[in-house]
Amino acid sequence: MRAPVYAALFVWLLNDAAAHQFTEEEMAAVRQRIKSMFYHAYNSYLDNAFPYDELRPLTCDGQDTWGSFSLTLIDALDTLLVLGNHTEFQRVASLLQDTVDFDIDVNASVFETNIRVVGGLLSAHLLAGRAGMELEPGWPCSGPLLRMAEDAARKLLPAFQTATGMPYGTVNLLHGVSPTETPVTCTAGVGTFILEFATLSRLTGDETFENVARRALRALWKTRSDIGLVGNHIDILSKKWVAQDAGIGAGVDSYFEYLVKGSIMLQDEELLHMFLGNTQIKKEKPAESLQSTSRHRDALFVPSEYDRAIQNYTRFDDWYLWVQMHKGTVSMPVFQSLEAFWPGLQSLLGNLDSAVRTFQNYYSVWRQFGGLPEFYSIPQGYTVDKREGYPLRPELIESAMYLFRATGDHTYLQLGLDALESIERIAKTPCGYATVKDLRDHQLDNRMESFFLAETIKYLYLLFDPAHFLHGGGTEGDGSWEEGGEGGQCILGAGGFIFNTEAHPLDPAALYCCSRHARDRQELRDILLSLSQPAEEKTKPPAKQTDGPPASQSESIALKPGERKTPPLLSCPVQPFSARLSILGQVFTDTT
Repeated sequence: MRAPVYAALFVWLLNDAAAHQFTEEEMAAVRQRIKSMFYHAYNSYLDNAFPYDELRPLTCDGQDTWGSFSLTLIDALDTLLVLGNHTEFQRVASLLQDTVDFDIDVNASVFETNIRVVGGLLSAHLLAGRAGMELEPGWPCSGPLLRMAEDAARKLLPAFQTATGMPYGTVNLLHGVSPTETPVTCTAGVGTFILEFATLSRLTGDETFENVARRALRALWKTRSDIGLVGNHIDILSKKWVAQDAGIGAGVDSYFEYLVKGSIMLQDEELLHMFLGNTQIKKEKPAESLQSTSRHRDALFVPSEYDRAIQNYTRFDDWYLWVQMHKGTVSMPVFQSLEAFWPGLQSLLGNLDSAVRTFQNYYSVWRQFGGLPEFYSIPQGYTVDKREGYPLRPELIESAMYLFRATGDHTYLQLGLDALESIERIAKTPCGYATVKDLRDHQLDNRMESFFLAETIKYLYLLFDPAHFLHGGGTEGDGSWEEGGEGGQCILGAGGFIFNTEAHPLDPAALYCCSRHARDRQELRDILLSLSQPAEEKTKPPAKQTDGPPASQSESIALKPGERKTPPLLSCPVQPFSARLSILGQVFTDTT
């Protein structure tokens, strides 16, 4: 196993010694080439495949793959905005509202529909203001693209109606889960919902989505082995592991990704503790409200956590192998192309030394074949039989983007240029870009996955645009920040975007804007109501709430004895409660 490692290091050292320093002009020229690549694929889809899900680039036609809802167009929508095409973004956003219908008799992947459709619509909704679309009052807490995302997510909720809370892998968008549906699904299919579902809940105020995602995560956490590993496929009803191979690749990858990114986006210690560990983890509480999801008052000891178990049992010479989840013995000494996301994830956690060394290994495989084969035998230093394909996946480019942002090392830009030229040379057709069926002889397959436009192109472009607004580039006054929420009291787009596993960027500030503002309003209402009560009423236990319409603006907000009405809307403007606010001569803060 040592030989491939030494070869990787040797290649890296040669490359690093003569690493080309890209000028701004060169990077701008590469960005133009990436745009040309995008529009060749995008226009080919529109001309030959729309409204099907995907383009077939060898026969210049289309096919439905994941659900029959013009998937490539949804997946590519936010990429249009990333490339600066506001006009086409507006056109496509309106087109999708008019043409996409989720009330269809189709069996859809719960996982894929969530990351591609729900994630794509949420991202487009949050970027709609920057694209110059007409916004509803109160955006980003309302809007047509948000309603479409909510509609799509509701079609997935029946899959979560299990005794364990872990979802089925497939759901019929019209009829729900089939009685014959298999209860076996992959680990990623259980644990890859918290980013999209928490975003939905906090933008709309409906806690259902975040609650089911958290319930699934907690249920999965409880099934880990005694040495802290999870397997590849699990029976969601019996909680028994069907495939007990543990690793960071296919079937598991985005579960770990969402624990880390979810903890960052939601500022959630529970999710970070699951992955990194500490000494405490929050106990499960039934139907926990959004207001208390980040408060961790009840805790218990955690004997192990994922990151330590992964490092202890699956890492060998900066490669990550597959091991038996209970024993830690090697079961598959292979590298899978989906694992190439790992260096980027490690960089988010500050583990740069480990991330760089692992990236070196993965880059050596790329240079060997001009792409990453789906499976690569580490001891043999070659592809695995029947796994020689390269469907133009984005993961290594994604990690290059993160590591370039973290280090400024132009070697990662060289990888980006290598990727661009390799894809152009071996995958381009007159009708788009085709999956490489076999990297050994560059045979092509008749498919262009939607993630090529959603992820591969996007990460490639962002790698060569370090000042892009998604990286937090720009300064005040140049249009990089936006106002949002009721009365424009929120600042959005100021940086810190989190990419879901389909590269759809989500703005944490929007979540805070909608959920925190609603909570602040409720706290202020409660204070005003308590001030209006007679002193003797404050000591009485609250009476049972009675049904009835909300009080009008002209009615008194004082409660009659034995009565508890729905608080009326306030006529005075509401300011963020984290600021000091003087009411009736008293000063309150958010800790009062």
